[in-house]
Amino acid sequence: MLTSRSRTALVIGAVLTSLLVAAAPSSADKDRDRGRGRDAKPLRGEPLVIAHRGASGYRPEHTLAAYELGARLGADFVEPDLVSTKDGVLVARHENEISGTTDVADRPEFASRRRTKVIDGQSLTGWFTEDFTLRELRTLRAKERIPDIRQRNTIYNGRYQVPTFQEVIDLARRLSRELDREIGIYPETKHPTYFRSIGLPLEEPLVRALRRNRLDRKRSKVFVQSFETSNLKALDRKIDTPLVQLFGSKRSRPFDFVAKGDTRTYADLATPAGLREIARYADGVGPSKDYIVPRDSSGASAAPTTFVRDAHRAGLVVHPYTFRNENTFLPRELRSSGDPAAYGNAFGEYSQFYGLGVDGVFSDNPDTAVEARAAR
Repeated sequence: MLTSRSRTALVIGAVLTSLLVAAAPSSADKDRDRGRGRDAKPLRGEPLVIAHRGASGYRPEHTLAAYELGARLGADFVEPDLVSTKDGVLVARHENEISGTTDVADRPEFASRRRTKVIDGQSLTGWFTEDFTLRELRTLRAKERIPDIRQRNTIYNGRYQVPTFQEVIDLARRLSRELDREIGIYPETKHPTYFRSIGLPLEEPLVRALRRNRLDRKRSKVFVQSFETSNLKALDRKIDTPLVQLFGSKRSRPFDFVAKGDTRTYADLATPAGLREIARYADGVGPSKDYIVPRDSSGASAAPTTFVRDAHRAGLVVHPYTFRNENTFLPRELRSSGDPAAYGNAFGEYSQFYGLGVDGVFSDNPDTAVEARAAR
């Protein structure tokens, strides 16, 4: 039973709380004045395992089979890269040019769709999702992207369709129920400036999908990522979902920087000042592994950088990419042989990065990432 003094204290506390809330700046003011990244601290904890394009070390990438296997192998998140169809539907492909990941080149009915386009300043020839309706795209079947390295995956060629973003969300929810743990989704907007330039912006359907599925909230198990900056800043004003700034090669620039004449590179964004700027609109950063552990001219690991420490000081979580088991993707000292497709000492690489304090890893082999995390 509350005493009179206790009741008085509660009333005073409630009044003070209401005054503080009334005087507090808006969330927009907080993001502007203090930086969105400060809110990322609750996102820190046990390192996350993100199934990169699904369990793409074992199944053709960006298929429901790859996502499901990734979750069943222990991943916390599955990662769909998003591009648009001609009729404005978001689908999961690493690139909008799909000759390397589907059987479109073998389909005579689509031979006339072959085009040469300039995407983010690069000339590409092939077949592009934006030239297909969803119905047409669904007639295609996925295939292994790097068959020389992952020959075993080719046995699954022709079995799986190109999934929609909504199908990935539905799958994650079903698996969450079956596995009795929440499976998150980690979508990436691919070439957002290009898609907006052709009248098929990615952000609006992405926001609609997140809102429709009640995934636009800070505590939703969702991250949204992009190599560009402008669309993340726009998304920051529309959704509370955590946002992640991806980093391309150090000498390259975000394409929206190129379009605006901004001469800064990703290396400039990786400085302490650049990371503090990112923290004003994003919650995390997704660097390639060499931002954290560079490699020398022989392919061996060099001394680690201060990137993780600098990002954490800015209030950003750090989710590097991409961890893979094959020798060709490992530093020289962890390779098992000269065979690029043979497995090397992937556990050694995970151990180093977990030890450096990363907050998550993108992995083609999520079971390896999970086991390495358990052995820390």
